[in-house]
Amino acid sequence: MISGKSKVCGVMAYPVEHSMSPLMHNYYSEQTGTDLAYIPLKVEPGCVEAAVKGAYALNFTGLNVTVPHKQEVMKYLAEIDEDAKAIGAVNTLVRTEGGYRGYNTDAAGLKRAMTEAGIEIRDRSCILFGAGGAARAAACVLAKEGAAVIYALNRSVEKAEALSEIINERYGRRVMIPMALADYGRLEGSSYLAVQTTSVGMHPNVDHAPVEDEEFYKKIDTAVDIVYTPMETKFMKYVRAAGGKAVGGLDMLIYQGVIAYELWSPETVFTRDIIDGARVLIREELEAAR
Repeated sequence: MISGKSKVCGVMAYPVEHSMSPLMHNYYSEQTGTDLAYIPLKVEPGCVEAAVKGAYALNFTGLNVTVPHKQEVMKYLAEIDEDAKAIGAVNTLVRTEGGYRGYNTDAAGLKRAMTEAGIEIRDRSCILFGAGGAARAAACVLAKEGAAVIYALNRSVEKAEALSEIINERYGRRVMIPMALADYGRLEGSSYLAVQTTSVGMHPNVDHAPVEDEEFYKKIDTAVDIVYTPMETKFMKYVRAAGGKAVGGLDMLIYQGVIAYELWSPETVFTRDIIDGARVLIREELEAAR
């Protein structure tokens, strides 16, 4: 039951109708017995400052922030966590005295999802598809966890170069090498760990992958696609058909949400059963929406 004592949180997005976050976070509240309600908030471009000020005035405990507002929102925060600064994007706001503090739980969610899947990063040769905000979070995870090298493949090599410069400076070594996506054939060797951070293959455009050359996927033994709609992307199918292991984006979604929820309600305890239940619930919702 929602009361005057309930904490209120929500997700700022445009559009917001497709978001799984209200389903997920209200499930967490129900299962943990936490007095926290979570709502979708449709915030059009140009209205981010007003939305942040309005949420603070309305005493919102916190917010999630997603496409297209993750960078824009940073201008209107009282504080920004160091990891979020390094990533250059914020996806979680936590109420503090005088304004919101911004965090990025995407990187931590990806790391936890990879750990749960038994994926080792240290000393691995990696391929990173994309050069946007999600790619920056993934690059931080790979570099921080000791990847030997990260080849950043992107349609715009200029964006890959810009991201590589940021990551190499941040971690004090030339760990990231930019490449045009069209030059994927230049990658030598095999046994790559690949992380796919673009929207290629996302519903409804499910018949696409960042690279359509089946032979290329023989170079990848382990892959993560941050897309979770569909649950098995064409990219993942290519990897599996070539004999590799492929993990989808559902666990990243779940764990970044858990980490955000813990920031809003530090006393909340998440059990394995709750995590597994969230996974089943979201899968059912996604299947129903197909």
